[in-house]
Amino acid sequence: MTQPQKATEFSQSIRGAVAPLLQVAGLAKSYGARIGCTDVSFDLFPGEVLGIVGESGSGKSTLLSCLAGHQRPDQGQILYDGQDVLAMAETERRRLSRTDWAFVHQNPRDGLRMGVSAGANVGERLMAIGARHYGDIRAQATDWLGRVEIDANRIDDRPAAFSGGMQQRLQIARNLVTAPRLVFMDEPTGGLDVSVQARLLDLMRGLVRDMGLSVVIVTHDLAVVRLLAHRLMVMKSGRVVEQGLTDQVLDDPQHAYTQLLVSSVLQV
Repeated sequence: MTQPQKATEFSQSIRGAVAPLLQVAGLAKSYGARIGCTDVSFDLFPGEVLGIVGESGSGKSTLLSCLAGHQRPDQGQILYDGQDVLAMAETERRRLSRTDWAFVHQNPRDGLRMGVSAGANVGERLMAIGARHYGDIRAQATDWLGRVEIDANRIDDRPAAFSGGMQQRLQIARNLVTAPRLVFMDEPTGGLDVSVQARLLDLMRGLVRDMGLSVVIVTHDLAVVRLLAHRLMVMKSGRVVEQGLTDQVLDDPQHAYTQLLVSSVLQV
C-alpha cells in the first residue's frame, strides 16, 4: 500500500469514528485594507495532519498565527475539543499553550532559550505544568533528547553550540515533552540543507504517528506536505482556493493556482 493510499484510508476512518479536535469557521484577519486571511473553515480530527501551502503573502502564516493564539482574528470561530477558544480568558489560553498545544517555529531560536542548556530547554516546559523533581525532569529531558537523535552527553550544552538541524530537533523535543494533542508548525524545515530536511521529516513523521498528534503545518514545500499531511489546503491572496486529501489535490489539482504550484515543482 502506498503512502497516499494509507493517508486516504486514515482520513476516511478517523473522520467517520470521532468528533473533530479543532473546528474553524469563517475565520478572517485583515490589516487595514490588506486581507491577511478570510472565510477560512475546516475541521481537524485527532491524529490528523493538515498541510497549508501557498506562496509568500498567501495568508498561510497569518492563519496559523490566528489559530495558535498569537493574533486575534477579526471574525470567525475556533473550537478546540468543543471549547470556544476566542471566548477563553487569557490565563486559560496560556494554559492550553503550555499543555495541550505546541508551536514549532521556522527559526528554532524563536522557540528556544538560547542562554540555558538543552536539558533546561526541555525541562522548562515540564516545570511549566508543575514538575518539580529535578531527577525526574532531567531523566525525561534525557529521554527526549534521545528521541530526537541528540546525544545525551550534550544535555548540558547550550543550543548555540548545535547545528541548525539539531536546534530544530531540540525545539521539537521542548514542545513534545508534555505530550500535547495539537501542534502548530511554521515552515519547520525551512532554511535547512536537503539532507538535514530529510532526516528531520522522517523524525517528525515517526513522532506524529507514535504520539497520535494532530498537526497544522504551514509550508511552501509540497514535498513536505506530500510526506506528512493527510489533507491539504491551498491558499492564495488570503483565501482557500482548494482543499482535500493531499494525494488527490497534488495528483489532480483542480484550481489553476494549485496547478501552477504543482507544475512549478515538477519543472525544477
